[in-house]
Order: sequence, then C-alpha cells, then structure tokens
Amino acid sequence: MENTKQQKEQTVLPLLFVKAGKKLLLEVDHQQPGSKETKHEHDNHVKSSHHTSSKISATLQKMFHTDKGSDTESEKSENTNIQPGQTTSNTRFQKTEAGKHIHNLSYSKRTHRMQNFFKELGIHGQPAAVNDKHVHSQSLSEKYGKPQEVIGKGAFGIVRIAHKIEPRVPGEKLFAVKEFKRHHNEPSKKYIKRLTSEFCISSSLHHINVIDTLDLLQDTQGNYCEVMEYCSGGDLYSLIVTSGGGLEKDEGNCFFGQLINGVKYLHDNGVAHRDLKPENLILTFNGCLKITDFGNAECFRMAWETQPHLTRGICGSEPYIAPEEFKDELFDSRSVDIWACGIIYMSMMTSSLLWRVAIEKEDANFKAYLEAKKKNTFTAPFQCLTEGQRELISKIIEPDPKKRITIEQIITDSWFSSIYICHRQTTSTSDSSISSTSCSINAVNEQATAINKTSIANMV
Repeated sequence: MENTKQQKEQTVLPLLFVKAGKKLLLEVDHQQPGSKETKHEHDNHVKSSHHTSSKISATLQKMFHTDKGSDTESEKSENTNIQPGQTTSNTRFQKTEAGKHIHNLSYSKRTHRMQNFFKELGIHGQPAAVNDKHVHSQSLSEKYGKPQEVIGKGAFGIVRIAHKIEPRVPGEKLFAVKEFKRHHNEPSKKYIKRLTSEFCISSSLHHINVIDTLDLLQDTQGNYCEVMEYCSGGDLYSLIVTSGGGLEKDEGNCFFGQLINGVKYLHDNGVAHRDLKPENLILTFNGCLKITDFGNAECFRMAWETQPHLTRGICGSEPYIAPEEFKDELFDSRSVDIWACGIIYMSMMTSSLLWRVAIEKEDANFKAYLEAKKKNTFTAPFQCLTEGQRELISKIIEPDPKKRITIEQIITDSWFSSIYICHRQTTSTSDSSISSTSCSINAVNEQATAINKTSIANMV
C-alpha cells in the first residue's frame, strides 16, 4: 500500500528541453504536494506556459503516435527489412536468437521528426545548410572538406559536418567540426587556454567509447575548429526524445554498459568528464556510444600521482548534477560522473528526468526520493526496473558521495556483468594508458605563442 501511494504521488519531468535563445523551458507534469511554490508564482507559471504546453502536447502526440496505420511508406519498407530469426518492436533495435542484438540508427529520420517538432513550436535555427558567407580556411577545407550542415549547438561552439571528397575514392568521407566561439570581451589568453585544454584532453584519449579527436585548426575568421570523427547515429538525447516512452530494456542496457566502460577508461587515466548527459553521448549507425565534449573535463590525477585531487564548484546541466556540487565543499570529481550515469540510465528507461535539480529544498521530486531512501523503498520510476537493476542504480544515485558506488564496483556488479554489450574495446594496451598530454592542462602556458605540444602542432 505504501508503494502504491508513493507511485501515485511521485511525478517525473518530461525529458524535453526546448532551447530558444537564452531561455530553457522545462514543463513539469504536476507539482507535488508539499512544494513551497506560492500561489502567485504558480499562477504566473501557468499563464506563461499554458500556450507552449498545449503546443508541446499536440506535437508530441504526432511525434510519438504508435498507431501502425500511421507509418509512412519509408517506415513500412524498413519494417520489412528484418532477417530471419530476428524479432523486433521497431526497426532501430533488433534482437537475435542468440540473445544478442543489432542497432540500426537512422539519424536522418529522427532529425526530420525533430525539425517538424521545433517548427510547430515556432522555433527555428535547427540543423540547416551552412551560410555561404561563412568561409573557412583552405587548410581546413583541403584536409577535411568544407563544413556544412549544423548538427549541434552549444554555449561554447557549433558542430558542423565536413564533407571530404577524394577524387580516387567513390563517395565522400565525413568529419565533425566543432567551431569554438570566442565569448564577447573574452581575453585572447583565456580563449586559447580554454580550447587547448579541451583539445589536449580529448585528443589524447583513445577508446571505442570516446570520440576520436583528430585535429585543431584555425579558420579565416580567427576561430579555432576541432576536427573529430563523425557519428551518423546522432546523439542519445534525440534518440530518447523520439523513442516514445523510453528505449527498449536491452537497448538501454547496452548503451549504459558502453557508457560505464567509457567512463571507467577516463577515470583510469585521471580524467573526469564533469558534464555527462545524453546530449554529450553520440552514436554510430550501428549503436556504438561515444563520449564527447570535454569542455568541462578536468584532470584529478596526474600520471605520476597516486592520489586524486579533490575539487569544488558546479558545472554541467542541472538535472544531471550531483547534490554535493551544490555545496561549498570539496568532492571527488569521479563520483559526479557516476551520479550522472545513473540519471542518464533512468532517462533512457523512462524517457523522463527524475527531477529538475538535486536540491531537497528546491525540488519536490528529489525530496521524495530522499525520503524513500531513508525508508529503504523505491518510488514510481524505479518500480519499472528489475531487482538487480534497482539495487545497482540505487547505489549509483546515492545522495551521499562517500557511500556512492565506484566505477570498479559497477563493473563487477552481478547484474551489470550480465548485460550484453555489443561494442567493447578490443585492445588492452590503449585501455590502460594514454598520452601524458591529457593531464597536463595545468602546465599549458596562457601565451598562445608558447604552446608547442606535439599533439597540437597543427593548430595554427
């Protein structure tokens, strides 16, 4: 009876953030009892969001409509392309007889659906062709092709697809090019240090579940561009939003396993990501997950050290930030990565966010979670998991960082060990050692002319 009552009271936040300019819309299904929101604030919220909420609901019904009669001709044709012995509830994820599976991610279709969604909301500026006036340097175009479609936007840069055509090779090779934005009135020294710090870390990481960073070049406008491998499966966030109610269990488990393996590699080599979220996890067409965007990454342990450095401060997106980051105390940066992995897993399973922010006084959902933890019970979102899943995720989303499970303990967990992960690191040498430049960002001279590391020799 207690669990049933909690299930009725517990609410979740839809995993849908619409970014329009500098505004971030977060629509909450229902406000829990006990919230300190005043009536005046509530009325203002209702007035301001009622119209947008109606449009979101109408559009989501169109996007996530599951009636078989609504399939387009292209979707119907794809549904017939299933090999004998395979069973599937959708074309993106196919199970085989041997208990294995196949990912088939069509990013172009999801992009089209997302474009229609933003269009109906009256929001523009989604993936589009590059402006002809934006001219890149010949060195960048000659080496990697001309950057064209925008596939990602953030506070620190824009990511485009570069199309490289080889005369003697049929077709074209694609690269992802991240253009670092220089903030208004940002000093040149700070700008150079910021982008080189990210590049020094990312270019020294070599793992199947970490994005491969190739080069750092300058365009004719003076902006630096980081060249990376291109993954045609899009990002995990888009996949979750367009999945309609969450990913299939085996599908989400596979992505979770790849994420944990990638994070373990980072932590083994002294790097904490500090901004793990579905938007920063990209996928290949066959479902290989790769961690990207190391703009907030930090080195908690140098190659010659045995003990990690503690840190303090907030960075990342609020729903994925661990509670200890909101306190003015030192903490282990590895533990915040682990916390984020748990939130991401629940997002994949439910297509929802557990809470807006992990602060008891500011979020009723997080407060309810803390109360359930004290009673050793599980609230509604966790009741959809198996016993093994609940036990592990509960240890990952542990509010006390001192009690939170470590990455090594996750790897040896019985339920985690049972997950079939279709993409694993094949070589052991690169899994245990990386170039020393990855953890040398503190030694980077702020003078742009003084940067002479081999790994960034081609940056100018």
